[in-house]
Amino acid sequence: MDKKVNGLSDQQRFNLPRHIAIIMDGNGRWARKRFLPRAMGHKAGARAVRKVVEYCVEKKIETLTLFAFSRENWLRPEEEVSLLMTLFINTLEGEAQKMHKNNIRLQIIGDKSAFSDKLQTKIEEVEALTSANTGLNLLIAANYGGQWDIQQATQKLASEVKAGNLQPEEITESLIASNLSFANLPDPDLFIRTGGEERISNFMLWQLSYTELYFSQLLWPEFGKKELEKAIEDFSGRQRRFGKTGEQVISSAEESFKISC
Repeated sequence: MDKKVNGLSDQQRFNLPRHIAIIMDGNGRWARKRFLPRAMGHKAGARAVRKVVEYCVEKKIETLTLFAFSRENWLRPEEEVSLLMTLFINTLEGEAQKMHKNNIRLQIIGDKSAFSDKLQTKIEEVEALTSANTGLNLLIAANYGGQWDIQQATQKLASEVKAGNLQPEEITESLIASNLSFANLPDPDLFIRTGGEERISNFMLWQLSYTELYFSQLLWPEFGKKELEKAIEDFSGRQRRFGKTGEQVISSAEESFKISC
């Protein structure tokens, strides 16, 4: 149940985003500040994921995308990469039934061919288990990069042109979008990055074209339900123009209100 403030639900107080995308930055720095090994930071980060997922389920957010492992992260020390892969498998094994029970659909987005056979099998099992669920769409971007996403889409279209099934002039923005990893999903309304860095870092380059950006100084393990609500409240106060003037947006909103009445 949404909590009420002055008799208003969260849906009424806030313009809740349909799709939230998050770069979960700061696990290593969180551990270093506490003189702990980086592994403890990643485990604390996994606990923060649970809190954010719970909030999105409570508020009936349609889609949540979490950037868990970029293509560039393979460059990290081998020990840390191995730890992350183990944590990935353990999290899938430990959380699969909980996600299914809570009607969450899990999808892993990215080039999964680089993962071990064991991890690929576990991903397939959890995706199959939750595939018919109709609640939160939880997407985990792993071995993902925005440039790779656009590259693989254009390669598909180039193959169709080469085969004679498609003419170059038939390639439209919508056709490219339909061949990207996030096809059939709304583009993110709200992008959040924790850890104090203010960059996109090759994440969803195509899909973030009109997304509202929010940067938090908190390290990811410190980010929870209160912080996410603060980000959504900030998002709710913005005017999203999509290339239009502010006056046009207001006029369109007024027209929509009249029609709904």
